[in-house]
Amino acid sequence: MCYSAEEWADYRLYCKRFGATLGIADFVRLQRRRTAGERVRIPKSMDDAFRGPVGADLAELAALVDGWNHAQADRLQGELDAQRRRLAEAEAKLQVKETKAARESARIATDKIRKAELDLADLSRRDPLPRDSRIFPGTYAPVLVSEGGKLVVKPMRYQCRLAGKPAFYDTKYPGTYNARRDNLEGFWKGQFGHTHALMVVNVFYENVEGPDGKNQVLRFEPRTGEPMYVACLWSHWTDPAGKDPDLLSFAAITDEPEPEVAAAGHDRTIINIKPEHIDAWLNPDPANLAAFYAIFDDKQHPFYEHQRQAA
Repeated sequence: MCYSAEEWADYRLYCKRFGATLGIADFVRLQRRRTAGERVRIPKSMDDAFRGPVGADLAELAALVDGWNHAQADRLQGELDAQRRRLAEAEAKLQVKETKAARESARIATDKIRKAELDLADLSRRDPLPRDSRIFPGTYAPVLVSEGGKLVVKPMRYQCRLAGKPAFYDTKYPGTYNARRDNLEGFWKGQFGHTHALMVVNVFYENVEGPDGKNQVLRFEPRTGEPMYVACLWSHWTDPAGKDPDLLSFAAITDEPEPEVAAAGHDRTIINIKPEHIDAWLNPDPANLAAFYAIFDDKQHPFYEHQRQAA
């Protein structure tokens, strides 16, 4: 299962590559939810695309992102000040008497100071790093869909909640960030052939069992460095009670593993479709599911080199 990936979190890449437009209203609604206090995880690259000079059509988005960054900077500075005071108090106590409690308090404060300083620096940093675009289950990401025959970039959560299902499906089925090819006409029948999406990925990560029996994380990347066009399914969930906000969410489709992925210890691989099939994939005909299996069978097979990661 693709539990994490470095994807095209900057919507402008999709617009440039595919001639897509931005679903501005969807992005605004998502940013408003986060500003209102909802726990919304957004990769830094997705936010940074709206920082700096923008046109009038993106002014509200830019203001929401800027406001969020300022609020986070204030929160982190407050945490930094509090932990510095805590460290000073602990060090003063240690000068008088060495105690386990004071030593532990100093250790915790030092760790939290280091983290707050790193987070503050990260918040203001404008030079992009690969990790800025890394997503995990529960993270929001831009994905490409077709609406009325036109390509649109929308923000969706990487863990699909099927339309018509209760919200507790998120915990009952925590693995719904991936959709198995052999279950597309089962669990995913409401999406397969109906609501297709595309995510572009540079790198993906998998959990495998290491030689010592412990979990290890492997980073996979095509040897040629080419982007991967990942076939996805998506859903527009609405709360029948009208209490929870609408949710746009998606899952990446997985297939039997490529030989080199299997040799590395993992049993699934995301489906990397060929560029010439993207239009057909994004404009599905539910009466011709065989056409999509044909697209899967004709998928790209770059050699996925891997290396072990710390996390």
